[in-house]
Amino acid sequence: MNTIVTIILFVLLLTVIICIHEAGHLFAAKKFGVYCFEYSFGMGPVLFQRKKNETLYSIRALPVGGYVSMAGEQDGDAAYPDVEVPEGRRLTDQKPWKKVIIMLAGVFMNFLLAFVIFSMIVLSNGAYAKSPKAEIRSVTAGSPAETAGLEAGDVITKVILSDGSSSKVKTFTDLQYAMASVQEEPVTLEVMREGETLDITVTPVWNEEYQSWMIGIQGPDAQIVKVNLLNCWVYGIDEMHTLTKATWSAFVRIFTGDGINQLSGPVGIYSATEQSASYGIIGYLFLIAELSLNIGIFNLIPLPVLDGGQVVITIVEAIIHKPVNEKVKIGIMTVTWALLITLMIFVTWHDIARLAG
Repeated sequence: MNTIVTIILFVLLLTVIICIHEAGHLFAAKKFGVYCFEYSFGMGPVLFQRKKNETLYSIRALPVGGYVSMAGEQDGDAAYPDVEVPEGRRLTDQKPWKKVIIMLAGVFMNFLLAFVIFSMIVLSNGAYAKSPKAEIRSVTAGSPAETAGLEAGDVITKVILSDGSSSKVKTFTDLQYAMASVQEEPVTLEVMREGETLDITVTPVWNEEYQSWMIGIQGPDAQIVKVNLLNCWVYGIDEMHTLTKATWSAFVRIFTGDGINQLSGPVGIYSATEQSASYGIIGYLFLIAELSLNIGIFNLIPLPVLDGGQVVITIVEAIIHKPVNEKVKIGIMTVTWALLITLMIFVTWHDIARLAG
């Protein structure tokens, strides 16, 4: 694919996801009467601005991301020192439950975007493959699964990784996502066999044909259901639910130090954009939905610089009936930013190393 086209699609992807997120904060803030200085599409020098009521709506030169500036936020107040904000209209003036809604509105919009795209993709396909339960239909002869003692008819109920983390399994898709990061380390499968629960440890091997780590089992055929405008939303939710469990599990492994090599930054997302766009509009839209979902989930992590962390601080302040010490808050946020920047540098370096082979 043409490099210029890939760059445009990459920038558009990030901008749409971020601006949708910030629009959620804007809508919720305005609903509760919080004074919003500006909503910007892009960063850098202003190309176009229009003021509606009290808010500046801007298009800026660098189409990477966007933001909303609210009264009561340190950055917002600092950028607009000459604006007189009416009494009671700062974010800090709002009741705790209103602040929580405003902070989570961006995550909600990311989830909504993902839900709509997933549903429309399912609708465009005209059919949906419902994942069967995690029952082994057959075991490949000579495979690690056969060596470990897995048998046809076994129902897998849990995957326990080598670091002790585990994932409950209901469908064969759950099983595939739970084992997505597993390579040559042993993994324990909890299986039901004739009413008895067994723990069977198996170590995947590299399969040249499929270019992946495999244990050598096959599941039942998926159930294919017809999709229309009425039921596509149900299967859109189903797709989101499956990906949410996989994404959250991956985040947990990353923050416990395991699976960090599976994380991708801007370079990795650029590469994924090129690959997804090569499959056509459906592949590109699926990537937008998947990343929107990932960003929404990531923002729920209770780190002070993320929406989830701000919600935790708001709840703590509501319980103790006073603001958290500003120096303590700034100190924690500075450390968190430093850790995230370090992680981003590592991830970017890793992405470049992967692309270099």
